[in-house]
Amino acid sequence: MNKTGLMDEFDWPVRVYYEDTDAGGVVFYANYLKFMERARTEYLRSLGYEQDVLREREGLIFAVRHVEIDYQRPARFNDLLLVRSRASLRSRTSVTFSQQVLREETCLTDATIMVVCLDAVRFRPRAIPESMSEAFQRVS
Repeated sequence: MNKTGLMDEFDWPVRVYYEDTDAGGVVFYANYLKFMERARTEYLRSLGYEQDVLREREGLIFAVRHVEIDYQRPARFNDLLLVRSRASLRSRTSVTFSQQVLREETCLTDATIMVVCLDAVRFRPRAIPESMSEAFQRVS
């Protein structure tokens, strides 16, 4: 929590299922991105924004524009993980998230993911709605 009583970070639990693992018995590298996507969706939901409603009512969607990821340690079948997310940077049309996948307090994967706000029909950048921008300011 920050000094205003709002969350600085958003945590989302993820259980590793057999389907998430590769032939070596560890989480397939691309699945960490899926875990992070789910956490960002739940983060938005916790702020009061449903992505399907944003598309229908506001005519906007979010798309990943850039990813930097560092795989540090493997996760394995049946691990209980925590995806920690923070909206670290904002511009008029994008939000950059810092995300970590943790097992207990050990960081397994660390990523920086930029998502851009797009017009849902033309797929052109557009401004993030003011209310959403203000919500991100309150929590970061």
